[in-house]
Amino acid sequence: MKATDISAPDYFHKVVDCQWACPAHTPVPEYIRLIAARRYADAYMLNWDSNVFPGILGRTCDRPCEPACRRGRVEKEPVAICRLKRVAADYKGDIRPRLPSVPRQKNGKRIALIGAGPASLTVARDLLPFGYHVVIYDLDPLAGGMMRTQIPKFRLPQSVLDEEIGYILAMGPELRLGRPIASLKTLLAEGYDAIFVGSGAPRGRDLEVPGRTEAAAHIHIGIDWLAGVSFGHVDRIGKRVIVLGGGNTAMDCCRSSKRLGGEDVRVVVRSGFDEMKASPWEKEDATHEGIPIFNYLVPKAFAHEGGRLTGMVFEKVAPKYDQRGRRSLIPTGEPDVRMDCDDVLVAIGQENAFPWIERDSGIKFDRWGMPVVDPETMQSTLPNVFFGGDAAFGPKNVIWAVAHGHDAAISIDRLCNGADVRDRPHPSVNLVSQKMGIHEWSYDNQVSNDLRYRVPVRDTAVTLKDIRIEVELGYDEKLAYVEAQRCLNCDVQTVFTASLCIECDACVDICPTDCITFTQDGSEEELRGRLKAPAVNLTQALYVSDVLPTERVMVKDEDVCLHCGLCAERCPTGAWDMQKFFLETAQAGHACRSR
Repeated sequence: MKATDISAPDYFHKVVDCQWACPAHTPVPEYIRLIAARRYADAYMLNWDSNVFPGILGRTCDRPCEPACRRGRVEKEPVAICRLKRVAADYKGDIRPRLPSVPRQKNGKRIALIGAGPASLTVARDLLPFGYHVVIYDLDPLAGGMMRTQIPKFRLPQSVLDEEIGYILAMGPELRLGRPIASLKTLLAEGYDAIFVGSGAPRGRDLEVPGRTEAAAHIHIGIDWLAGVSFGHVDRIGKRVIVLGGGNTAMDCCRSSKRLGGEDVRVVVRSGFDEMKASPWEKEDATHEGIPIFNYLVPKAFAHEGGRLTGMVFEKVAPKYDQRGRRSLIPTGEPDVRMDCDDVLVAIGQENAFPWIERDSGIKFDRWGMPVVDPETMQSTLPNVFFGGDAAFGPKNVIWAVAHGHDAAISIDRLCNGADVRDRPHPSVNLVSQKMGIHEWSYDNQVSNDLRYRVPVRDTAVTLKDIRIEVELGYDEKLAYVEAQRCLNCDVQTVFTASLCIECDACVDICPTDCITFTQDGSEEELRGRLKAPAVNLTQALYVSDVLPTERVMVKDEDVCLHCGLCAERCPTGAWDMQKFFLETAQAGHACRSR
């Protein structure tokens, strides 16, 4: 195999699996170490720089970082990365003096942001410090987008939402809230230098089965109903409630119903429990509150009497898989299932809606009605119009919207400066030895054996009485410290210098996971199978040295390395070193790489 080039930033970036998996590439191990050191404000600002909404995401993120966490490869559960982010937000103190300043003298460029959700707010935060005049439009009277309208207060308190959105609004964007956009052409005529569309996926899918029209008064689209709850327009629901759908919106609907008068609240899903799109913890929270989930039931009809909804009829189905593994749902032939209800919440998906974008405006749409968007630059087919968040590629999560916002802000900044939007800034990369003495490091390299600590929650007897009471209490400082200690410091790399190695195999003997092997070179496929512990995760690259004097090579399986530093402590010649890799992703205003 070719020797690994560790000067290429992507190699070690991908070893820091949590950061690699995060769409905004937040430097996770670094901020967890800061939390362990009780440097909460520093941890918060490190998060704020990349993911913009640490307190919000610390409560609501879909946590793509956690399945990637290396801790989950050596025991059952990963580090509670998301909830540790919340710790930084809860204990940070006043960080306003550390926020970037905004020049009074503007640079002459005007940017319109459509929608005041996480994607647009990220664009605003990135561009305002450079003197751009930013104008934010939104249909709702308050900024926040889906964070405000679709996430219930018992998951995300309004105070947290207002605080973190407030940091951006305090930077001085011009707000035109409560004003829907009726025409893109009209907006283009106002002479904006660039327009960013972050309007989300505002339309919930409906369910057209018999009885839908007749019983319409008590059948509600889930995201619209949640928005009504959020803004105080809806404060009660019937005692018997059926929620249709298996995603996170359905979980928010059923849990909200339980707090607004629903006594018999049920979730009904077409698929199996494991196939539901809702995050595992969302399903767990719903069942913890006594909400049953019924699977493999397909809606057949709304039952009604004299225009009043009385129940729903479902057909029982079972999954069947073809030779390619594709699933279809086949009726079982069993009798239909009837469930009585007073209200139904339809949460079976969301769609984008762009009735205000004229189809002759220069923006191309695909066959599904989605804008054609460059996934790297977020640019549409109309050069000065950009998309991000759910409006670009369909419903995802806040952290994806933030990542899109960063990318779009870079493009807008490049466009407004007459540069090629495809010429992207390069990331900042650092690799620094952690050696402080012969066997001392500047980080705590002792691997904790603790299992994951559960986040304390309030009793349901309290939380189910008031939809504004937050369920999770968050970690206190003691629990935050011990949970932070579970992090394996995957950004502190074992760096090997072949010229110093005497091939004594001391590192091999002391490695607790058998991830180091000295062996004859070979093809990657063949070499993976004859390491001391076979390297079976093909998505994780091997660390391969130059050829050693005995014609062997050192091969390290990054997949199961604990970054414990025992190899470096044991090595008599210093061929191994522990070096902290830090990658800071590029944002608007950063220098660009040459193409």
